[in-house]
Amino acid sequence: MSDVQIPGGPYINSIIGEGTRFNGEFDLNGLLRIDGDFCGTVRTEGKVLVGKNGRAECTVYAGTVVVGGILRGNIFANEKVVILSTGIVLGNIHSPRFIVEEGVIFNGTARIVEGETKTDSGNPPAEEPEPQSYAPSEESLEEKRPVAVSGSSEGHSATG
Repeated sequence: MSDVQIPGGPYINSIIGEGTRFNGEFDLNGLLRIDGDFCGTVRTEGKVLVGKNGRAECTVYAGTVVVGGILRGNIFANEKVVILSTGIVLGNIHSPRFIVEEGVIFNGTARIVEGETKTDSGNPPAEEPEPQSYAPSEESLEEKRPVAVSGSSEGHSATG
C-alpha cells in the first residue's frame, strides 16, 4: 500500500475512538469515524461514519453520512445518508439519497432534495425549527389497537 495521497482526495483524517469523548467542531477534508462520544459540528465534503458503538450529538454537513450507532441532530448530505440496521437517528435529514436498512430507529423528518444541500452563497442552510408532527395522538391510536404491541416506544422504526 502506498503512502502517497492524491491532493484533495478522501482519506481518513480523524477517528474518535471508543472510550474517547470530544466536544467541538471538526472541519476536515476526508473521513471522520466516530466510535466514541462526540458533541458539536462536523463539516466535510467527504464521509462521516458513526460506528456501531459511536454516539454523536451534533449537526453534520458532509458528502456522505453512514450511521451504525446513535446520532442525535441534523444531517445535511450532498450525496447520501445511510442508516444501518443498528443505527438510531433522532433528528432531521436533508439529502438527495436516503437509504434505510430494516430495524433502524428514526425519529425526525427526511427531506429528499435535489443536488447540493448548501445555499448559493456556499454556506450551509440555516437550521430549521423542529417540525410539527402530523401523526395521530397516542389516545386515538390506543382506541384502534386490538392487541398489545411489543417494542420500544422511544422512536419510530423505519424499514426500507
